[in-house]
Amino acid sequence: MAINIVRYEDDGRARWGVVRSEGVAPLEGDYPTTAALIVNGAADWRAAAAAAPPLALSDLRLLAPVTTPCRIFCQGANYRQHMIESGLDPDEKTFNMFFTKSDASIAPAVGCTKRPSHVALLDYEIELALIFGHTIDAPVTVTAADLPRYVFAIAVANDLSARDVQLPQTQFFKGKSYCGFLPIGPWLTVLDPDDFAAIDRLDLHLAVNGETRQRDSVVNLVFKPAETISELSTFANVSPGDVLLTGTPSGCALRVPPPAVRRIMQLLPERRFWSLFRTSQSKRREYLQEGDRIEASIRTADARIDLGLQHTLIE
Repeated sequence: MAINIVRYEDDGRARWGVVRSEGVAPLEGDYPTTAALIVNGAADWRAAAAAAPPLALSDLRLLAPVTTPCRIFCQGANYRQHMIESGLDPDEKTFNMFFTKSDASIAPAVGCTKRPSHVALLDYEIELALIFGHTIDAPVTVTAADLPRYVFAIAVANDLSARDVQLPQTQFFKGKSYCGFLPIGPWLTVLDPDDFAAIDRLDLHLAVNGETRQRDSVVNLVFKPAETISELSTFANVSPGDVLLTGTPSGCALRVPPPAVRRIMQLLPERRFWSLFRTSQSKRREYLQEGDRIEASIRTADARIDLGLQHTLIE
């Protein structure tokens, strides 16, 4: 059975607990980091999962269940329809697109994110996050059967992105790393080994002000977690508590012009090209504005695995 582990504030300090339908059962131990929870907390969270939960989830101030410092690895254009929407052919993609995001962006799943004053094109990206549970410091070949060895938990993530920084400046890292640009949680879902086969059945859903913007299934990932972790291990070290964002479905605010229009635009001087980009994108009402409310969830259709619901207000 999947176990949902939440991090919350109690009298000014961070505590961990297991979420059940009746409430939250606190862990006995004190784990200052996600890595400490992973390495030392297994007996504790399994005991809490069997205990009567004395706390109401609605009464708790939730904290991000991923602590810093940590590494955040990201995959780009990894859902079939999103690739098509971006002008790419998923059947011809021969490489995995990787980039990173600053851990300064990590934020609780329930709360507010302030849009930087210089950002006009603020976009949303729901993603399935994998939280690593095992050190990787040399190339490994991971199969689907090996995933429980390397993946401690999964979670909902929203890879907020300043498109007018990310693209004109070719600054993925900068454009995705402002404070609050990675709401994650509300909890970490620790899967039993037998549950990993259900990852492909997870459905992602993101709505803004009640309007569905993104909806897809993990089954439509182009590069699956096992092959992605295998490739990642060839050029990066990984520690317990590090995060992999596996890509976002179609439906983002960003829209790429049709191929014929792109070819014409690319003949323009760079300054003119990006001026037209900003002008055309600014007409799209889907970009996030102050006061917008985002809800994001990931679960199986039968709710047997439920990663929880995010609520983010843009300020």
